Amino acid sequence: MEFIAEYGLFLLKTATIIVGIIVILAMIINAGHRQHPATRGEIRVTNLGETIKDHSQAIKNEVMSKHQFKQALKQEKQDDKKKDKEEKQQLKAKKKSEQNTNSTETDDTREESTPSADDKARVYVIDFDGDVEASDVESMREEITAILSAANKGDEVMVRLKSPGGMVHSYGLAASQLQRVRQAGYELTIAVDEVAASGGYMMACVGDNITAAPFAVIGSIGVVAELPNFHRLLKKANVDYEQHTAGDYKRTLTMFGENTSHGRDKFKEDLEETHVLFKSFINQNRPQLDLDKVATGEHWYGSQAKELGLVDALGTSDDWIMTALKDKDVYAVKYNIKKPISERLSVSLSRGVEKLLTKLIHRSSKQDLFK
Repeated sequence: MEFIAEYGLFLLKTATIIVGIIVILAMIINAGHRQHPATRGEIRVTNLGETIKDHSQAIKNEVMSKHQFKQALKQEKQDDKKKDKEEKQQLKAKKKSEQNTNSTETDDTREESTPSADDKARVYVIDFDGDVEASDVESMREEITAILSAANKGDEVMVRLKSPGGMVHSYGLAASQLQRVRQAGYELTIAVDEVAASGGYMMACVGDNITAAPFAVIGSIGVVAELPNFHRLLKKANVDYEQHTAGDYKRTLTMFGENTSHGRDKFKEDLEETHVLFKSFINQNRPQLDLDKVATGEHWYGSQAKELGLVDALGTSDDWIMTALKDKDVYAVKYNIKKPISERLSVSLSRGVEKLLTKLIHRSSKQDLFK
């Protein structure tokens, strides 16, 4: 046991030195950038239909003969031209019908105009890769603001969501950002390819529709809080720890002081209240759910989640996008925030530690079928 304790202290000292070096380097680099502040960020929009088309042509160019590829391109152009013509005729007929129903219009306003591509419905796709602090909400709020300022009636928003959950207030804000889309009158679809658990599901339930891959992890509607207590170790080392508060419940549990049953009871009471709020939010957005059955903190895989009503359909985000492309234009919207190097290093370090811990937990889990 003494060897283990000494080895643990050695690892702790080593980690402290490494983190200290990283912080110092980050501070030095960041200081050099302060005199040249960059803009906060930039929005990038990608036409997913054109991207998929380019990839398809690249494959055809490799697998087809030169003659076959040339004929395929020719046929593709003819199909596109025919499709555009049909769409223009449909839009033209729709405009004419709308004009005929408005008896107060003047002759000038009745003049027919050639419908533009802007009249075609669009789908805006954004990505949310969640960590404990839901830090992607910084980009998502900008993306949603940009989309709402440009969207037209009939447009939709799809969020490719991946998150195991995290801090209550952070994911509460992320869910509120998604509510802006629905409040503005646009249909919102949430696609879960891997995981939407706890705070991740808090976000997902806001959608009009939720689609999930068959083995995506869904649910975990519960609240958890844990912290180590070093009181006995400090006491054994003859180290005193003092903490002074004003207010009975300013600090219920502590890492270094001696915790009391009174403090534990209050801490558990706060967790229960948070769980009640969580369930209430789920009920507001998906009232068809049996909360007594699904709000137990358990998680399910996509196919099981569909049976429980946690999701509406099974499939990947790619399937959904390919279907949408049949009659809509689909654009990926990404807001890249230009952060100082110190902040980027800090985020990378925290995410690295988080991923390492997640891997260790998964490896030790009895529910991992592939270990």
